[in-house]
This record gives sequence, structure tokens and C-alpha cells, in this order.
Amino acid sequence: MTPAHGRRSLHEAGHKATPAGKSRNGEVTPGAVRHTFNEAAHKLGYWPVAPAEPTRVEGRPGIAGVDEERDVVAHAGRIVLALGALGVVYGDLGTSPLYTEQVIFTQHADAARPTAAGVYGVVSLIFWAMTIVVSIKYAGFLMRAHNRGDGGGMALAALIQRKRVGRTVLLATLGIFGAGLFFGDGMITPAISVTSAVEGLRVDSPSLAHLVVPISLAILVALFAIQSRGTRAVGWLFGPLILVWFVVIGVLGARQVVAHPGVLQGLSPTWGARFIVDHGGAAFLTLGAVVLALTGAEALYADRGHFGATPIRRTWFGIVFPAVLLCYLGQSALILDHPDAIRNPFYLLVPQADRIPMVFLATIATIIASQAAITGSFSIVRQAVQLGFLPRLKISHTSELEGQIYVPLINFILAAGVTTLILVFQRSGRLATIYGVAVTGTFVLDTILFLAVARALWHLARWKVAAIGGVFLTVEVSFFAANVTKVGHGAWIPLCVGLITAIVMVSWRRGREIVTRNRTEEEGPLDDFLYRVRMSDPPIHRARSVAVYLSPSKNTTPLALKAGVEHHGIFHEKVLIVSVEPVSIPRVDPDERLVTETLGSGLFKIRHVTLRAGYRDTTDIPAALMLARKRGQLERNLDLEHASYFISRITITPTNDAGMSRWRKLLFVAMARNAASPIDTFRLPVDRTATSGALIGL
Repeated sequence: MTPAHGRRSLHEAGHKATPAGKSRNGEVTPGAVRHTFNEAAHKLGYWPVAPAEPTRVEGRPGIAGVDEERDVVAHAGRIVLALGALGVVYGDLGTSPLYTEQVIFTQHADAARPTAAGVYGVVSLIFWAMTIVVSIKYAGFLMRAHNRGDGGGMALAALIQRKRVGRTVLLATLGIFGAGLFFGDGMITPAISVTSAVEGLRVDSPSLAHLVVPISLAILVALFAIQSRGTRAVGWLFGPLILVWFVVIGVLGARQVVAHPGVLQGLSPTWGARFIVDHGGAAFLTLGAVVLALTGAEALYADRGHFGATPIRRTWFGIVFPAVLLCYLGQSALILDHPDAIRNPFYLLVPQADRIPMVFLATIATIIASQAAITGSFSIVRQAVQLGFLPRLKISHTSELEGQIYVPLINFILAAGVTTLILVFQRSGRLATIYGVAVTGTFVLDTILFLAVARALWHLARWKVAAIGGVFLTVEVSFFAANVTKVGHGAWIPLCVGLITAIVMVSWRRGREIVTRNRTEEEGPLDDFLYRVRMSDPPIHRARSVAVYLSPSKNTTPLALKAGVEHHGIFHEKVLIVSVEPVSIPRVDPDERLVTETLGSGLFKIRHVTLRAGYRDTTDIPAALMLARKRGQLERNLDLEHASYFISRITITPTNDAGMSRWRKLLFVAMARNAASPIDTFRLPVDRTATSGALIGL
């Protein structure tokens, strides 16, 4: 291969551009003075830009209009999906019998007394709470509302934003606050679950009580430490182990129910109503503990995109609900027969010889529940980043399976929060005093978002919306109000976590809008830039290589491209501009991911590639470009294997302009400075990527 045809690097192209004041042979000649782009541009005059050649577009210009109608397509058998749902979705709900009745009868003794009326009243409240909130609301109604198969508050907020439902900003903000409350719940769930499981040692061997906190901490620290390795190695065990757990707790409860069948009358709503009427304010406060039976109820909806609605519903009604209800009934029967069992009715259900093995099984179940809360937090963060509510964060994919991700910053924050909670509160009963505000707040927000979707998108009659909302909100607001009384005892912690998270997300979103507007003004129209380059005198040097520039859109000039021409006088022979377009759906179909267009005219034609990415998609720009070449959307002989990538790294400085308060601007700048590099986010080749800096005001 002759040098004339060899591949040349950017540096080779750059040093061969004629230096100012010198000719090719190094002699100083007036005619060889290199003009900068700005010098050439001012000689062009300011006549209107000549019309460009017709733009050629390849690929689907828009996302299909039935996005919200598409649902999860299952690629596994019913048994596999059911086991998967058991292991991922029901960890929290399945382990709530460990502590719910213990907390109710020990911390609310004024109303929840170990008498027939007290026990039946508590059972009735638990049963109807699970029926209304979990069975009817989440498994029944909310499963119908989805964003192309995905569920959860963030998915509903994305659907509302994409469909421009009335009061979009307010509703999206509520979705953001719900995501923040999820983080608060994500800190408490591992702490209370694992601690309650290990506390079985205190029941069987009181002399080992001092080991509960160290063992709980050791388990959780180890759990957070292995997150970077992924859960693929043990993930296949989650479903079968949780199935064993449900069988065991169902059998334990059934034994007591058979011995004391009278406890079944507690399923009547009249006992719950009598409990509320007879005990008034004390019964209302008891609702703050009854909600412990609903821990993880939102997971049915949040994990909808992983398994689909049908497997989740079937496992709930066929396995989880019967097993958990039998366990609660069995504990209630035990308390009626032995009132002193309120100190730990779950472990006292277990024969003494089997308590240590039960501690191990319960610990495994709570570890699985904790893992679900951790990975759920990772997923929420990833969605927020993709939707533009958070800056780019370092996200590692721990396996080829969808959802197997690791977010170091979030893992550290959760680990620090969980460790602090265990060290401060020590016991599951004390942790229960701060639990409930976050989860009931999430219930209320999910209901409000669902009602907005039902009215605006489904055109449900107003009276139906009012009736559904009246039932759900009456129950959930009552639970929330009862838990607000815990604020003075530490329940402000999850509220603060949710509020801080919401402020961070809203501030980033607003700051991003301002910076994007200012950046657009700095970049200038791409058509004007290409015209000036084409008309430049002397002509711009053409580097014989392929250059890929990242840009927010096709309408403005990438700052790196502008700097290359203005400061180095270089314009590559083959130029691609890539824009990543976040789409408010979980995944974009392969046929809709790429759109290519030809911009400019003459020798200065460039190709613009739009890469659409859903909030669960992995954005790999080099792989996407190679796919476009394979499909014929780019030239077949385009040398992408040796292409150079250019990114614009902007430095943001706060200004006195209106739009955001000073402290929010400083918060945005701090987040922007700590955002992950686009090289990692978009999987760019490190050895072939160059960065160009620019200063943008906020």
C-alpha cells in the first residue's frame, strides 16, 4: 500500500495543514499564509444561504403510533415466568409476616389486644388492605396502565409526558417524587427485613441477642459488596427458594388454622369496622403498622415490564396471597391461644427444633427481598438518566441479561443509608416506626397518575374515575395519614430522601433545558455552517478519514466540528453527526432505532444519524453505526473500524440570568461536573476519541 492510499490519523492530517506564514516546503511566502475560518467567513458577505440539495432520509422518521398499546412479549414458559416473578417481585410482600403482627400487637397495645375482638379486627384490616391495595388496585387496575409494557410511577410519568396529558409538568413532578420515595423505601426494606429474620436467634437463644446487629450488618455489607459482580450466578435460585419459603410459611399457618378454624371469621370486614369504631384514634394509629403487610406492593406494578401482567397476577393469586394470608391467620390463632406469643408470633409458630433452620431460610428470603430492592433502585436510576431527569452516571452491565446492571454511586448511597439505619435503630420493631410514609406516599402518587391516564388517554367517564379514585385514595390517604404521625420518631428520613431526590431531578431537568438553549445559540445553525465551509476561500483542508461527531440534534453545529474548522482548518472527507434521541418507552424496536439523513451539498455533504434509545436500552454508538452500515443506511465501504470520534465537553458556569435560583444552579453545576463521561455512556473507543471544550453559561 502506498503512502498516498494509506490510512492517516487525525494528527497526520493536522500537521500537514499548511502552517500560517509557510508553504509546504517550509519557506515563508505571503501567498501561503493560512487564513482561519473566521477570516475566510467574513469575506463571504451575508446573503441568504443557498438552498441545499433535497435531504435523503433512510429509516422510519417517527416512532410507531401504537407504542402505548404494545405489551411485554414473553419468551419463556409459564412456569419459568412464574418462578422469576416469585424471586423478583414478591420478596418484600413474602417476608412481611416476619414482623407485621409482632409490631401491631406490641407497639399498638391500646387497640390491638390479644382478645378475640382485637385479633379478628387486626386480621380483617390486614386481609382487606391486601385485597384492596394489592389484589384490586395493583394486580387488577394498574396492571392495565403501562408504557409499552413497562410499569411503575416513573413509567407512568414518562407516558404522561410523551402523550402530553393535561398538567404534564405537575404530574411528571409527582412521578419524580414517587421515584424519590422509592429510594427512601429502598433503604429501609433491607434493614428491616434482614434484621427481623436474624432476630429469630433472640427467640430461640436469648443469649445470642447481642449478635443480631453484627450478623445483620455483615450480611448486608456482603450483599452490597457483591453487587458489582452481578446476580447472574445466584439469580436462577431466587424463584425456587422463595417458592420453598411460601410453602413453608403457608404450611405453618395452616396448621394453626386447622387447630383453631374460628380465626377465619376475621376475614369478615365487619371485624375491621368494629375495630376502628371501638378504638377510635388508637385504631387509626394502628393503620400505620397494618401497612407493613403491604411492603413491596408497588413491586407488582414496577416489575411489570420484566414478566408481563399475567404471570404476576397468577403468582399473586395462586401462591403468594394464599400463603401469606395463611401465615397471618396462623399467627393470629397462636396469639388467641397463647397471648404471650405477641413478642414474636412468626418464630413461635415454628416448632422449637426447627427454629434455627427457619432462621436460615428466613435470612435467605430477606436477602432476596433486599436484592430486589437494590436492583429496583438501579433500574429507577437508569430510567431517570435515560429520560433526562439525572446526569449521566456510571452504569455497568454485569451480564448480557437485560436488567443486570450496577450503579456504583447508588450502591454506595444505599449501603451507607442501610448501615446507618441498622446502627441507629438496632431492632426491626424500631425500624418499623420509620417505615410506611414512603410506601404509602408511593401508593397515593401511583393512584393519582393512574387516574390521570384513565381519564385523559382512556377517556374513562368522570363518575367512574371519581368512584375508583374515591375507594383507593380513601384507603391510601388513611394509611399515609396514620404514618405521618411517625415523623417525630424518624419517619422524616424517607420523606427527606424523597424530597431531596425530587429536587435533584427537577433541578437537573430545568438546568438541562437552559443549558441546551444556550448551547444551541453558541453552536449556530448547521446549514449556515456548512454553506460557509463550502464557500470558504482558501478551501478548507480535507482530512482523508472518517469523523464521528456527537451532537444533541441535526439543526445545530457540533462544537467539536466548529472548533476543528475554526482552529485547525480541517474538515474530514467523511463526516457523521450522531444524535441520541431519548424516547419515553422502555425499548425501541430495532427497525425504529436508526434514521439516517444526508445534509449539506456538493463536496461537503455529511450524514446525520439519529439513534433512538428507550430508557431500558443500552446505547452503543459504534455498534449502532455498524448496524446502519450493514443495513445499507450508510455507505458499505465506510471505514467505521478506524473512525475518529469527537465529543464536545462543555464547562458550565453560573450566571445572573433568570430561570433558576442561585443554589439550584450551583447544584446543577456540581452534578454536571461529576457526570459520567460520554465515552463510557456511549461505549466509544477510548483510543480514537477526542474531546473539545467549550464554556456555556447557565
